[in-house]
Amino acid sequence: MSRRLFLQSLGTLLGGLAMPTVVKASQPHFKTLQISPIAGFQYHQGETLWTQLAINQPLQLVREENNIYDNLAVLIEWQGRKLGYLPKLDNAAVSQLLDRGERLEAVITKLQESSNPWERVKVEVRWLV
Repeated sequence: MSRRLFLQSLGTLLGGLAMPTVVKASQPHFKTLQISPIAGFQYHQGETLWTQLAINQPLQLVREENNIYDNLAVLIEWQGRKLGYLPKLDNAAVSQLLDRGERLEAVITKLQESSNPWERVKVEVRWLV
C-alpha cells in the first residue's frame, strides 16, 4: 500500500470517527393483542358519533373495576365519549394488563354500515413494547 493511499484511508477512518452519530428516533413497537367488536355500541354514544368515526382513529381504554355487570370491564372511549366496552368474553387479558400499568392503545380498524351493532365497529388493541 502506498503512503498516499494509507494516509487517505487513515483520514477517512478518523473522519468517520469524528462525525457525530445520528440516532434515529425509534418508533414505538407494539403487539396486537386482539381485534374485537365494541359491545354495547348501540346503547351508548356510538350511533350519534358514527359519522365522525374513521379508521385508524385512536381510542382510549379505561379500566372499570367497579362495573356492576363485569369486574373486568374495559370501557372504550373516543375523544372522551363512551362508545361501549370490550366484549366480556375478550377482556380478561386487557384488564389485567391495564391493572399492571402496561401501555396499551386501541384504534378503529373497521367501520361497516349494518343493522347488527356487533358488526359496526372493530377495534384493535395493541400492547406497546
